[in-house]
Parts: sequence; structure tokens; C-alpha cells
Amino acid sequence: MTVLADTHRAHASPSDYPMTGFSVSPTPQSSRLLQVDVDAAVVDEFLAATVAWPMQALEYKSFLRFRVARVLDDLCQGTLRPFLVDAMVDRSTGGLVVNPQGLDQVKDADDMVKFATAVAHLIGRSNHDAMSGQYYARFVVQNVDNSDSYLRAPHRVMELHNDGTFVEQDTDYVLMMKIDEQNMRGGNSLLLHLDDWEDMAQYFRHPLASRPMRWAAPPSKNVGKDIWHPVFDVDNEGRPIMSYIDQFVQPRDYQEGNWLADMSESLEFSANKVSLPVPTGSFLLINNHFWLHGRDRFEPHSELRRELMRQRGYFTAARTLRNPRQQ
Repeated sequence: MTVLADTHRAHASPSDYPMTGFSVSPTPQSSRLLQVDVDAAVVDEFLAATVAWPMQALEYKSFLRFRVARVLDDLCQGTLRPFLVDAMVDRSTGGLVVNPQGLDQVKDADDMVKFATAVAHLIGRSNHDAMSGQYYARFVVQNVDNSDSYLRAPHRVMELHNDGTFVEQDTDYVLMMKIDEQNMRGGNSLLLHLDDWEDMAQYFRHPLASRPMRWAAPPSKNVGKDIWHPVFDVDNEGRPIMSYIDQFVQPRDYQEGNWLADMSESLEFSANKVSLPVPTGSFLLINNHFWLHGRDRFEPHSELRRELMRQRGYFTAARTLRNPRQQ
């Protein structure tokens, strides 16, 4: 596992950065989560400048994902990329809600994915998503669910977790975009920063925290190989980071199983869990090592529909350091 060092510009305020074509402010729900509003004029110019590259082109030619990223940063006069890089590795923040203004209709779904791809590739590269067979996944939540995980289950809480727990690829960031929403009430994103979790020290210092555990995915994930790793690790400065999901960890005995169950309850009942509505066309971009995420339940409706897009990957835009526990 590699984690991105944030020592090169620690705890920088948004006001420290020149900004052209976008603005940044804290979200009402948490000062750790920053809202990035990209001007409608920049969004329109970006779509016009990249019209020759439809989504199929970005799927077939991975270098074009970096080209559309450069187009977006150029429209912001080179000010967007340095802000994103530092904000994503800053332990005091590491979470963004990005609003491309004016891009909020389901008919523009491909443009939404293209814009999100540009932002993601300013900080890193998206991993292959085995569930979809692409570098991103689009999926729908409806009133009736027959899947083999809670990803599409609308009437129950998806508990707090990290992504990438059952794959061998580094998963430094997670991007979740809302493409469409119909007849929906509830379903807010749920988030918890590790440093705000009241019981973090108790669980991080437990002997089981560093014991490798088995992680196995259900058939829908298209991942046939089990992965072994501990729940906790540390970043380059010795601070806790986490790789955990309750659905896919396979405890080997009574002790492990009950420790995991206790920890899951502690996370879910944290008073510092954030409930965040995400508008259509907007997306969350979080550091997967120290933010956990989930989703609240929806109110039942026969015509409920929500479409989401996911990208997750690794940082490339700054120096990475190997985790000290692996050296």
C-alpha cells in the first residue's frame, strides 16, 4: 500500500491558492469537506473543447483521460490541479464535493462522466473496475433489489467502509457522482473522517488491528481472488489509515468476528458521522485512506431510481511513500 505524503504543503487553506474558473468553500455539514464550484462558463468551454472525444474514445484510449484533464486545467489557467492535489492529501480535509455548474441533467450523463474523468486524472489515474469492465462503473439503485451486496439495496443503510479492500490495486481516492434521481427521498451520503471517530485510538491500538484478515468479494464484483491485509495501517507520518468493509471481511475465529462487530457498531454510532446530500451532476471525491463512506436508506417508492457513477484509483500527481509497516 502506498500513501501520498502531505508534508510538501501541509494544512493549506483554500485562500492560499489562486483560483480561476472555480471557487472553494467549506460545506455546511463539515469544515473538512470542501465544496468546489466550477463556473458554468468553464464547464461549457470544456465540453466544447472535448466534443471530438466521446466516452468511447476515453474508454479505448486511456491517454485521452489525461488530455481532457489538461484541457480542464488549462481553462482554469493552471490553478485547479495544484489545489486538487494538495486538498486531497491534506489530512485536515481530503474530501471534496465538486459541482460543475449547469451540468445537472441526465441527458448529459456522458458529459458528466467525462468531466469527472478530467478531475480524477488531474490527481491520479482510475483503476480498472472489474464490476463494469471499464475504468468507471455506472449503476442504478431502484425500489426492488436482487443483487448480492448492499450497493444497490435502497431500503437499508450501506454502512461506513473504504473501497478497494478486496483488490490488489492501490485505492487512494474514491469518486462518486450522481447522474440521475427520480422519486427519491433520503439516501444521503454518509461520511466519517478517521480523526473524528471517537474510538479510533482504542481500535487502532488493539492487537487485532495489524493482523492480516481475509477479504472476499461476492460474484457481482468479478473478483475471484481473496486478498489478505489488516484493517489498519499507517501513513508516512505514522497516522492511522484504514482499509475496511463489513460485507467482505471474513473473520477466521470468534475473537476476530466479535472485534469486527464491535468496531462496526462504533463506526455506525459515531456522533461525528456526516450526512450529506449530493445534487444531481455533482460528485464526492475523497481520500480513501482516512475517509469512510456509506449511504443512508431511501424511503420506499415504486418508481424510485438513482443512477451513480464511480471511479476509484491511485494518486500520480505527487510523491508517494511506501507505508512504514511494509518496509
